[in-house]
Amino acid sequence: MKNYLTRNVWLLYILMFVLSACSGNSKKATGNVSRTDSATTELPGIKTLNLDGIKITWIQDNAEERLMPRTLFADAPDSIINKLALQNGIPSSVSTFLVETEGCRILFDTGLGAPDSRLTEGLKALGIAPADVQYLYLTHFHGDHIGGMMKGDSIIFPNAEVYASKTEYEAWMKMPEKQKAQAVKTMDSYKKQLHLFEFGDTLPGKITALSAVGHTPGHTVFQTGKLLIIGDLMHGAALQTVYPQFCASFDSDKEKSAEARKHFLKYAKENGLTLAGMHLPAPAFMTADQY
Repeated sequence: MKNYLTRNVWLLYILMFVLSACSGNSKKATGNVSRTDSATTELPGIKTLNLDGIKITWIQDNAEERLMPRTLFADAPDSIINKLALQNGIPSSVSTFLVETEGCRILFDTGLGAPDSRLTEGLKALGIAPADVQYLYLTHFHGDHIGGMMKGDSIIFPNAEVYASKTEYEAWMKMPEKQKAQAVKTMDSYKKQLHLFEFGDTLPGKITALSAVGHTPGHTVFQTGKLLIIGDLMHGAALQTVYPQFCASFDSDKEKSAEARKHFLKYAKENGLTLAGMHLPAPAFMTADQY
């Protein structure tokens, strides 16, 4: 009897310790996210947020640390770069986002593609096969956003309906052959699944497509609830959140790109939106108190 009681006391202590530890981890996980939201990190290169019933998971596509070179922002004076201590480069990433809402599983952009991509590895870690993705929403047609749609001549996401800006599609189809080759091959491979939207359209999952033209002719940001997926609105957040007038050399129309960046930073701030950006520094989310 004595041994039985002693064993039960120890079991009680162990149970109390475990409950205490879980409680502590729960508080740490939620961090600065509001009471209606939660944030958890499952694996390196993967982070999930729950925003008012919308589940969004960041999947890091780049394997190595990524710094945008100072030379990418040639218009930014040295005085500002030095003031922000960005002489050695600006922290960045190559990111994709999986959104689960309204019964839809939606992947926003697909990263670099083989051999450098970590996207399929990230999906596998979440228990998701490429065939399980129902929708692909594209912010634009640059190779680090559509590269993961193909492996050689084969499509990666056989069951996904693909949504892209009509403006973006038409502009790329008119570009020189060498420049548009990847986009043409990819869109042709998915032509039976391809849908072209107009800015302002509401897509499956109650996702609204908004014009952020400037980086490319049909660059798109997407909003659902308190989430704004901003694509390449910023390549160097540490510089461009403070000085949105400075563009990366990748921007095809710098004036429109700067206008879009200023507009959406103001819009997001006024509405308390969480930003998810394909080149924001890992984990590629920014809350209203960070921009």
